[in-house]
Amino acid sequence: MAVGMLAAADARAMQPGGETFSAKASVKSPAGTAAVPVTIRIDRFVSDADRDRILAVVKGNDPAATQRALESAADIGYIEVATRRTPIKYAYARATGEGRLLTVVTARPVAFVGGAAPDAKPKAGFELALALLILDGQGRGDGEIAPAARVKTDTSGALVTDDYAHETVRLTGIARVTAK
Repeated sequence: MAVGMLAAADARAMQPGGETFSAKASVKSPAGTAAVPVTIRIDRFVSDADRDRILAVVKGNDPAATQRALESAADIGYIEVATRRTPIKYAYARATGEGRLLTVVTARPVAFVGGAAPDAKPKAGFELALALLILDGQGRGDGEIAPAARVKTDTSGALVTDDYAHETVRLTGIARVTAK
């Protein structure tokens, strides 16, 4: 999954008190299909200065330095799968026509999809999670989540995600949750 973190457009308009989104995370593989509910709570987006600081670290292609930089950032929300909450350390929004693209990153993995299999690859180095939410103007849409990943830059300088899972985990039915 290519990462859309470099966009310069400012789409950080947020509901007072933050935003919460519900979705279904689903993965299909030759072994079967699984789906779980996911909640993504964003209390605030990072500033452009914080975004630039994190991106400079990522461009150094040192996964340990990237993880340390994210870990030292303040918690600005969470990704909840079942009853487990993983703090969000980076959330950035950019305008996309009538909607927004939200990039959300944690400093810890949310889950290792396929990690319990007898032939699972080593988990070391997959120290963060990344979610992309593609939303319309009403806060609905779809996206993807890499629940255990690492990010790096390719030879052209573009940010690229290396996902632990062999299969893409889709976020479907994303909807902004309104306070009652």
